[in-house]
Amino acid sequence: MRSAAEMRNLLRCLPVLGILACTPAMAADLVLNETGSTLLYPLFQQWVPAYAALRPEVKINAAGTNSGAGIAAAIDGSVQIGTSDAYMSDEDAERNKQIISVPLAISAQTVNYNLPGLNAKPLKLDGPTIAAIYAGRVRQWDDPAIAALNPGTALPHDAIVPVRRGDASGDTFVFTQFLDFSTQRWEDAIGYGTTVKWPSVDGEKQANGNKGMVDTIAATPYSIGYVGISFRPTIEEARLGTALLKNQSGRFVTPTPETISAGASVLDPRTPPDERLSLVYAPGERSYPLVNYEYAMVSLHQPDAAKAAALRNFLLWAIAVDGGNATKFLDAVGFIPLPDFIRAMSEKQVNRIR
Repeated sequence: MRSAAEMRNLLRCLPVLGILACTPAMAADLVLNETGSTLLYPLFQQWVPAYAALRPEVKINAAGTNSGAGIAAAIDGSVQIGTSDAYMSDEDAERNKQIISVPLAISAQTVNYNLPGLNAKPLKLDGPTIAAIYAGRVRQWDDPAIAALNPGTALPHDAIVPVRRGDASGDTFVFTQFLDFSTQRWEDAIGYGTTVKWPSVDGEKQANGNKGMVDTIAATPYSIGYVGISFRPTIEEARLGTALLKNQSGRFVTPTPETISAGASVLDPRTPPDERLSLVYAPGERSYPLVNYEYAMVSLHQPDAAKAAALRNFLLWAIAVDGGNATKFLDAVGFIPLPDFIRAMSEKQVNRIR
């Protein structure tokens, strides 16, 4: 019969959501690898050391690549956690029923510009006008479509340089969904996705990752682009402008915890059991239109019980209000926590991992 000391050495336990979750002690540290969303990466940069202090025997490697890479790596099993700003497509979900899409938090995007002399002034833009810019139909900053949204603003007669992601990006998914939902012309011709067949526009530029987007916009006068809100400190450091976006109710809003929460709260009650849902372009006077779940793509089938338990414990900590969803983590990246009923849905999904 084992002694109490021996039994203690056989288990490592962690309080998760008020429950003591225990896993067999391992001779070597457990390693969990993550890759994917560059929007989510700044949050993982906070989570990794915080979780290491709590569970030093679990090593988490995080890499900001892009959402497309995160989804692909989760499917092929090269990482335990593939992160994405976009939920898995119906086709991918049907082909890979072992992969679940688990919301970890709620995020947003900003539309930013480098307009000399006007970056300190929040310009007003709407979906149809932004779509026309990226389609090449609105080419100068003083175009009547932009001028009508910004009466009294002295706009320059300079060519607009649209900047877009060159990699498979969840930010592109969210951004093009907004254009798709707000104008039939974009929906009919281009649609949305982590990659789309962009119209060719003279002078356009591409960039990889959110940092690449900020750097390219900052280096390109008269440019415009879309960036994940977790890069707001970098945007502010580069002194770029941030647009006020027109929502479904016709009001121009900026992304704040209140407007992001307003947008999410209208749509998140529609979240299905598999939690694949768009939060983009929600109705409501206070709703910010570029809102999304940040997802972890995870396989239900892990190679062994210890790896499965370590993965469950980390994800449960990540979505807990006294864990990774605590305000000290989320406020720093402009995210908001999951509502309790969505957290419960994510917990249910995570607890299926074996």
